[in-house]
Amino acid sequence: MIELIKKLTAHDVSHADLSAAKTLSLPIDARIKSRQRVTLEDGTEAGLFLERGTLLRGGDVITDGQTLVVVKAADETVSTVRCQDPLLLAKIAYHLGNRHVPLQIEPGWLRFQHDHVLEDMVRQLPGAAEAAEVLCEQAPFEPESGAYQQGGGHHGHSHGHSHGDSHGHSQEHTHSHSH
Repeated sequence: MIELIKKLTAHDVSHADLSAAKTLSLPIDARIKSRQRVTLEDGTEAGLFLERGTLLRGGDVITDGQTLVVVKAADETVSTVRCQDPLLLAKIAYHLGNRHVPLQIEPGWLRFQHDHVLEDMVRQLPGAAEAAEVLCEQAPFEPESGAYQQGGGHHGHSHGHSHGDSHGHSQEHTHSHSH
């Protein structure tokens, strides 16, 4: 079993000979895991031992120091929304993002992991029935970075603010959000 321990930088990839590279196809839920057993497309068993928090994207190259492996975003069941009205597409993205749904956003369309409840919500938004097409299909899913930046688990965040100058309110205040 080969042990894939390093994700190559864009610079390293640009100088690498990928003609003999192997291929690894994974859906997004597997590409967010930095440690796991995988099977390459040629049947070779491999272990991923990447730095924690590493997100693999289609086209990334990983290695054990000798063997190069090109990562491919595997087809998976997704919901794709096609809409030529940019304002409506932005509103659809807003409502999905408000529900913390990882999205792939492209000109004229967006994609999320299939969920019939979310598909129905999109169809019921004002104007969507006439101007948006919602499809369930098999396709690669490459969500915007940030959605899985920290490995895809539960998250929380807080913001602290400090001010050197007084301008009408207490100098010390914080607020936090828990999701």
